[in-house]
Amino acid sequence: METHNKSSHRQTLFMDSALGLVSTRSFPAIVGTADMMLKSAGVHLVGYEKIGGGHCTAIIRGGVADVRLAIEAGEDTAKQFGQYVSSLVIPRPYPNLDVVLPITGRLSQIIQENSYSRLSNLAVGLVETKGFPAVVGAADAMLKAADVQLAAYEKIGAGLCTAIIRGSVANVAVAVEAGMYEAERIGELNAIMVIPRPLDELEKTLPVANCWIEERQPLNLPINIKEPIAEAELVELPDLSQVPETIKETIIEE
Repeated sequence: METHNKSSHRQTLFMDSALGLVSTRSFPAIVGTADMMLKSAGVHLVGYEKIGGGHCTAIIRGGVADVRLAIEAGEDTAKQFGQYVSSLVIPRPYPNLDVVLPITGRLSQIIQENSYSRLSNLAVGLVETKGFPAVVGAADAMLKAADVQLAAYEKIGAGLCTAIIRGSVANVAVAVEAGMYEAERIGELNAIMVIPRPLDELEKTLPVANCWIEERQPLNLPINIKEPIAEAELVELPDLSQVPETIKETIIEE
């Protein structure tokens, strides 16, 4: 009975859910826009679509009223960042759209599981630059400026790269400021973003490093420097000029 109810709820959500899309020219801007949409209405974040040239689209699903409210909030947020491109609301998308286009994505997974991410209590900081050297320099500056960790980086075309860091709100704010100045010194800064408390659903759409470093461990050298190092014994090679020809040929053959 419970399985039937879940299946029925899933079908209803797919058939009756509205589709909402907001597009920006920046990855930090689209993450901030998605965060605002999730917090402004009861919608689900399906994911992002990156089509090159720096264009990113956040895709949401939910009830018609909720999607309209969320898209309105997303538009305002993207415009405040100066990165707004376009937006769209489709009340009941035709089933063929769901089959072909990447507008359903994680919807089934969202319905089935209600898990908690261990990183959700950490703030997110994003620094986007034009050019790879600038993003590497910005990432290095952020790691040196505060107690944060580099979680991942994102490329969206048009030379735009984003370094993504995690840590406490205060540390992330300090680090992003340092990264911003370093990016401007090296090349071109495109956008920055600090999200103090990301929702778990937003968390699952962010790229995270495969090996998350929980604590910095001291380097253990394999050599015990207290033990004396034995001196190498020199071996004197024979002088072949003094060896008879028959023996010399035997040595060469071996």
